[in-house]
Amino acid sequence: MPLDADFLRAITPRYVSNKVLGENQRRIIEAIGPVLRQTLQAQGLNTDLRMLHFIAQACHETMGLALSEEQASGDAYEGRRDLGNTQPGDGRRYKGRGLFQLTGRANYQSYGTALGLDLVGHPELAADPVTSLRIACEFWNRNNLSPFADADDVLAISKIINTGHNGSVQPNGLQDRMDYLAKAKAAFGRVAAPASSPATPARLPVLRLNDTGDHVTLLQTKLKALGYAVGVDGEFGPNTEKAVRRFQADRGLEADAVVGNDTWKALG
Repeated sequence: MPLDADFLRAITPRYVSNKVLGENQRRIIEAIGPVLRQTLQAQGLNTDLRMLHFIAQACHETMGLALSEEQASGDAYEGRRDLGNTQPGDGRRYKGRGLFQLTGRANYQSYGTALGLDLVGHPELAADPVTSLRIACEFWNRNNLSPFADADDVLAISKIINTGHNGSVQPNGLQDRMDYLAKAKAAFGRVAAPASSPATPARLPVLRLNDTGDHVTLLQTKLKALGYAVGVDGEFGPNTEKAVRRFQADRGLEADAVVGNDTWKALG
């Protein structure tokens, strides 16, 4: 499946009973779908993993591409000098907008300068779907997120987008971000492995309870994409063990929760 409007519809929720969100989502998807791939590639997000991680984060930040402007009034940002909100009304005027929620006068000024747009004078432009796509790409590159995507490190990307740095604070909505990533990989037609992982099942390591690392993340992502209830955190804990046993039983394999060559092959 190409990265287009149909791809975005395949991974986002349907707002059947909420006509406002449904119409917003339709408008956003139809606007960015036709230019999504070329815009991302032009900004250096030119690998499958980079594009899929970007899309997953954007989906979480916008309630499944249904919001281009945060629902709160913005009053909470009033007087926030760390955001450059130094004038009366700046909180509301420069509240969160766009795929990655651009917030604060200083950021509107900085990103507007980078994109050649007067976002300070016309902050509503940041909510325009295609403009917000460009702003989000600029944010991605300023924060050097592509190496984390290359390593399939959803946690590090989530920390920077949500908290501003890759520190010890856990980001909000991590599970939702991981869920969107799993959906994106499944809809794309493949489960993208970390750039450092081996290319063939025969060279993948044997995994079992208490293992950790990128290959556990890959295992969990594959299981989740197939509909098994498992988190994607890189830790082979009891829930992952249970999911592996169920998968093995469903495929007629020995249900020992040890992920060897036969299980990797069955996972594809």
